[in-house]
Amino acid sequence: MPELPEVEVTRLGFASAIAGARIVAVRMGKPLRWPLACDPASLRGQQVHTVRRRGKYLLLDLDQGILLLHLGMSGSLTFTLKPGEPGKHDHFDLHTSVGVLRLHDPRRFGAAVWVPGEESPQARKLLGHLGVEPLGEGFDLSAFCTAMRERTAPVKQVLLAGEVVVGVGNIYASEALFQAGIRPTTRAARLSRPRLARLHHAVRDVLTRAVAKGGSTLRDFSNTHGESGYFQLEAMVYGRAGQPCKVCDTPIRSIRQGQRATFFCPQCQKA
Repeated sequence: MPELPEVEVTRLGFASAIAGARIVAVRMGKPLRWPLACDPASLRGQQVHTVRRRGKYLLLDLDQGILLLHLGMSGSLTFTLKPGEPGKHDHFDLHTSVGVLRLHDPRRFGAAVWVPGEESPQARKLLGHLGVEPLGEGFDLSAFCTAMRERTAPVKQVLLAGEVVVGVGNIYASEALFQAGIRPTTRAARLSRPRLARLHHAVRDVLTRAVAKGGSTLRDFSNTHGESGYFQLEAMVYGRAGQPCKVCDTPIRSIRQGQRATFFCPQCQKA
């Protein structure tokens, strides 16, 4: 699944190019996770002002309302002047005066949804539960510590839930916990402020580096220009079960947490 870095890389790939463009037409393919929630024809003539990100959602601010895009489990966006004929997995095309934004999604868990505003009931249903943006100025250490101490679940599960901090998916949670020296099974409420401070820094650092590397391509993620990400090549623990730790040579372990694979070093992450 594309995580926050992959979504941010996607945004950076077309946000400046599409800003100010006029929507010429909208093509809908097979049904996605949720309906568009408006007549596609009503979007024609509207201007795309900015492209923002909230967690794993992309928000295209229009003259009237916001177009929310989500990549789902296997989706990707391309933005080009000449996209060619849509394939069987191309389920949404936004034709603009400067190019075509196309959603390719083999599993169709992605979405393109129009909402009248960010505070509307429709938008709040999708965005209202999301935590603080880890790459934004609002990612405050004191607030992070307070929220984590109120959670009794394992720290990895708290990070994945997205209510304290949004967008720290499976890959980056494992990497941040390794960098902070925290075992993923440790209950969040047991972590001291110094350890939470290390985790706070690690979350921001890992996600920032992942964006700089174009995200991670484990299966089929590519950016808006069809390029793969390379952060997975720098992973310290994720996907490395049985291989020696790059710090201490101890074999990396893998366990299941909430039906997701978790990777950690039993020596570097003792507690």
